[in-house]
Amino acid sequence: MTSPAAGTDPAVLVTRDETDPSVAVVTLNRPAKYNALTVELKEALLAAAVEVAADETVRAVVLTGAGKAFCVGQDLGEHAAALDADPVDALGTVRRHYNPLIRALNEAPKPVVAAINGPCVGAGLGIALATDLRIAAEGLKFATAFTGIGLSTDSGLAASLAHAVGVSRATELVLLNEQFTAEDARNWGLVRDVVPADEVLGTALELARRLAAGPTRAYAEVKGALRFGAVNELPAVLEYEADAQVRLSTTRDHQQAVSDFLAKKKPVFEGR
Repeated sequence: MTSPAAGTDPAVLVTRDETDPSVAVVTLNRPAKYNALTVELKEALLAAAVEVAADETVRAVVLTGAGKAFCVGQDLGEHAAALDADPVDALGTVRRHYNPLIRALNEAPKPVVAAINGPCVGAGLGIALATDLRIAAEGLKFATAFTGIGLSTDSGLAASLAHAVGVSRATELVLLNEQFTAEDARNWGLVRDVVPADEVLGTALELARRLAAGPTRAYAEVKGALRFGAVNELPAVLEYEADAQVRLSTTRDHQQAVSDFLAKKKPVFEGR
């Protein structure tokens, strides 16, 4: 990851959970600007996502924001400057930064849990929905935001939001650009749980520790199968699943878990 300039804080922090070092914590670190996404922050987050995905000692990841917000989306000050410089290229950031970032999070071969500690808006919502499981703070506000500035969606929201809440509700949320709460998000299945703000990170870490103790290779295959199943017909999905099962049949986790089951023992997964 690129080192920050002297005297500045890194745009993204990557640390390890003290209780379980196999859990990495990735923190967006622009709290004074509610973690609004600049080019620097997007590039740093992509680098962090790639780093933890490739690190075999990491078995689960928590993604959160520093300060009072998770992420309020694109930094509009930087965007306005880009529009002034070159309107045609201003939204080239979608292909250059957002698309690879969302793919890196979504395709990480290990579970990623979002600890949504505060407002989650626009591309911030897209980033949250690129994770696998989400914990949200009580009363926090979500919004799609894009039509409020005359844009369509990016950061994968056209797919992830529609898959999570259905096309009808996703259309309503994007067209009307109305805020919704963490409690709404829980009722619609967007988040797993809603807890007091000071418990969000701890709850997410507890969930990540549980996942880190599980069959990591199987989780990676499950994530791939769900992505494949979202865009393909049943016959192709059945073949994908069959291939995945063959791949997993050779893993130590599967073979040992079967032996442990027959011996009436609780399996201990090693992620291999």
